[in-house]
Amino acid sequence: MADVLAKEMAKLAYQALEDKKAEDIKIIDINEVSVLADYFIIASGTNRNQVQALADNVEETLGRAGYQPKQTEGYRTANWILLDYGDLIVHVFDSENRLFYDLERIWRDGKDISAEEL
Repeated sequence: MADVLAKEMAKLAYQALEDKKAEDIKIIDINEVSVLADYFIIASGTNRNQVQALADNVEETLGRAGYQPKQTEGYRTANWILLDYGDLIVHVFDSENRLFYDLERIWRDGKDISAEEL
């Protein structure tokens, strides 16, 4: 069972992405198929500025709640920004790179969940 903090972080991250109009937000519970994290959240932005704004809003929202990322990758190029919060990993893509890397297919053994299920 995914832990309560991971669930709380995922809820906040989802809301932060939604607030900035992220496209096609997916939440995948990978708790039972990986030791990497409990949740992946995958979202898309339409351009570099939006991808960065989405990542910024996630960092700001989670930061206000007391959560700091362990690592951030890809911010400068903004075609795939990865925010690693330990039990939660947020992937923000531009649409071209999201199609190319197709994380949903790679992690299909995980369980897709809705925001309401958090």
